[in-house]
Amino acid sequence: MRLEIFTLPGNGEISAGDDLAAVLTRAAGDLLADGDILAISSKIVAKAEGALVEAADREQAITEQTVRVVATRTHPGGVIRIVQNRQGLVLAAAGVDSSNVPEGFVLLLPADPDASARRLCAALREATGLRLGVLVTDTAGRAWRTGQTDIAIGAAGLRVLDDLRGTDDHLGQRLGTTVIALGDEIAAAADLVKGKARRQPVAVVRGLGHLVGNEDLDDGDPADDGVRGAARLIRPAAEDMFRLGTAEAYAEGFAAGQASARTETGGR
Repeated sequence: MRLEIFTLPGNGEISAGDDLAAVLTRAAGDLLADGDILAISSKIVAKAEGALVEAADREQAITEQTVRVVATRTHPGGVIRIVQNRQGLVLAAAGVDSSNVPEGFVLLLPADPDASARRLCAALREATGLRLGVLVTDTAGRAWRTGQTDIAIGAAGLRVLDDLRGTDDHLGQRLGTTVIALGDEIAAAADLVKGKARRQPVAVVRGLGHLVGNEDLDDGDPADDGVRGAARLIRPAAEDMFRLGTAEAYAEGFAAGQASARTETGGR
């Protein structure tokens, strides 16, 4: 297998209301091929959708995007909040971004990254006549590991998971837990050429056409559970061993223990 990854030049500055699919089509020219996957930074998707909002207080903006607090930690530069946001993603600062935006503004994530990916994928396929896949990507930290990497927060037209459970490895051992996060792996690989400071928000990943769907924009997963796109990459709450930070888990457990003790003693 041969994998090729390159950036699309000439995207320019994206503003609210811009037709992002048209911008990308012009930038691509004749560079795209059937089966290519476009990894598009959530930042330019959000800008095109008008998610650059005035906010005098970034912390308040984070609060407004927060559904559930996972962990809060104080550090010399202030406070870090790891939260679950409205999109269901667990991210630092709810994904609210104040870098490379005008003073007094913050950039929110796209309201529905999977819907954004579906619109872009449909428009790009129509404009080019090619079988393309689209990922909307953002940067995230990871439990267990130092540093950040890009992940897929929106997807259309390609398979985002490869469920190997129930298959055998090369020694004949049955696999019981292995599910490959294809969407995240592609997003991370694409970020190697995009970078964080080079103003190259779009990368083309070539060589994975077998993951790209044909006529529809389904993610190719046979599970009939109604979950599509990158939403499939969000671990269900019942399976999430890191749903709370250590201090928060202790506090929740302590409160539950006190409540149980009061119940056993009749509330005394």
